[in-house]
Amino acid sequence: MASSDDIRILPGDPPVTLTLRRSARARRLSLRVSRLDGRVTLTLPARAPERGALAFAQERAAWIREALARMPAPETVGEGMQLPVEGRILTLAAPPGRGAPRIEGDRLILPGGPARAGIRAQAFLKALARERLAAACARHTAQLGLRHGKLTLRDTRSRWGSCTAAGHLMFSWRLILAPPSVLDYVAAHEVAHLARMDHSPAFWAVVARLMPGYQTPRAWLKHEGQNLHGYHFGH
Repeated sequence: MASSDDIRILPGDPPVTLTLRRSARARRLSLRVSRLDGRVTLTLPARAPERGALAFAQERAAWIREALARMPAPETVGEGMQLPVEGRILTLAAPPGRGAPRIEGDRLILPGGPARAGIRAQAFLKALARERLAAACARHTAQLGLRHGKLTLRDTRSRWGSCTAAGHLMFSWRLILAPPSVLDYVAAHEVAHLARMDHSPAFWAVVARLMPGYQTPRAWLKHEGQNLHGYHFGH
């Protein structure tokens, strides 16, 4: 049986990398092109033959390549570019010399020269994201009279946050690029799972209690969130 990370190549110009994923819940073949990273996933029912699934993908090869061609190329973060930070557009400046990264007016100042501007920007943004998310989670848990466990940041592609059964919270640090209300909504969403580990009407009632009007930032994340993954910060 194929596992979730089985890889196949769809021949053609250019060749397309397919991720084969078998699912006990799937009732039919399906294709998905991620708007976040361009990954092409071919989902199969548990007992579907692989040969038929690959033929299904080949029949839709033109659609796959068109979807991939429409995806914007990642933008490399560097001196002089504009980057959203907490919903504001800041221009990156990387002057020579030493000093802590900081925001001054409409600029993100990254001392140390342009060579490592992307890396320094990422470190600064991660630290700012942790500060904002920790404050938001503390506020929301206090409102519920609960406590959360460890808070971690990752550069996740499939989800903006998660809450484990043990109460540990995980968030994408790229939320710091979004408007503050969006980050606050994701924090409220995950904290609400401390009270309800599902997405029932009762869960959404908790979210609404923590953040009235959450529907607006939730819609922003659905329609604009993929753009936050369009920035490459280097290695």
